[in-house]
Amino acid sequence: MSPITALTYVLPHRLLSSLARRLAYSRNRAVKQWLIDTVTRRFGVDLSEAANPDPTSYPTFNAFFTRALKSGARVADADPRALLMPADGKISECGHIGRADEGVLHEDAGHIFQAKGHGFTTAELLGDADAAAAFDGGVYATVYLSPKDYHRVHMPWTGTLRETVHVPGRLFSVGPDAVGSVSKLFARNERLVCHFDCDFGPMAVVMVGALLVSGVETVWGGIEIPPYGGPITTKDYRGSGVVLERFAEMARFNYGSTVIVLLPKGVAELNPGLRAQLPVKLGERLASLAMQPAH
Repeated sequence: MSPITALTYVLPHRLLSSLARRLAYSRNRAVKQWLIDTVTRRFGVDLSEAANPDPTSYPTFNAFFTRALKSGARVADADPRALLMPADGKISECGHIGRADEGVLHEDAGHIFQAKGHGFTTAELLGDADAAAAFDGGVYATVYLSPKDYHRVHMPWTGTLRETVHVPGRLFSVGPDAVGSVSKLFARNERLVCHFDCDFGPMAVVMVGALLVSGVETVWGGIEIPPYGGPITTKDYRGSGVVLERFAEMARFNYGSTVIVLLPKGVAELNPGLRAQLPVKLGERLASLAMQPAH
């Protein structure tokens, strides 16, 4: 564990993230431009892909960080049976979710691998054991978004929003060192769980917050995080008719973080080329349907 990661155990996570949020929305020209120029230079942001490539024209750092891409910068995999990568970034981990066969719970039931021997369960991640059971034996993919990446998250598949669950927690860094050393990191950090009903069954897309991440927004509800902390909060969208098409934008992060996709058993097979630390782009093939969905 690096000294910086060790320090995050004692840092006031929410205070720092609240301060970061104030900076992100500051309209002070000197402050916002210094932040934009620093991130662009340090992380090698490719503004040629942005709908607005002029770094001086953004009113706030947050507007720059959540910038839209120009038309055609990302395209959806042409195979209609391909579930899509939800974001730009790197694969942190992916694979099969530990299962419970014939009613017998194995030691790894519901287990999701994190890194270097660390892991967590779907129940811990989703904050709901009943919801987690639907994904036993399924597949997952965890995508890490760095500061240089496009920070809007899109739909892997067409789905009807059933509910969202805001699970309070810490705000550890989600960089590679922290992922390799902080136990159950993604199940400990503040996060927004989005449950969708698809033609093949349920799909969960989890927006995981991180240190200095000042918010999560959705296209249907606006700002979801903050507030930070508090009780687990569930919003029921059944009957609301919120339907998002495959490849459509669903949410966005302020600052870098992680998105996790969960799919049920027997629905899809992950792209065999996926592996930890592989750079990925929005719209690439995440998985292929292994069954014919009902229509």
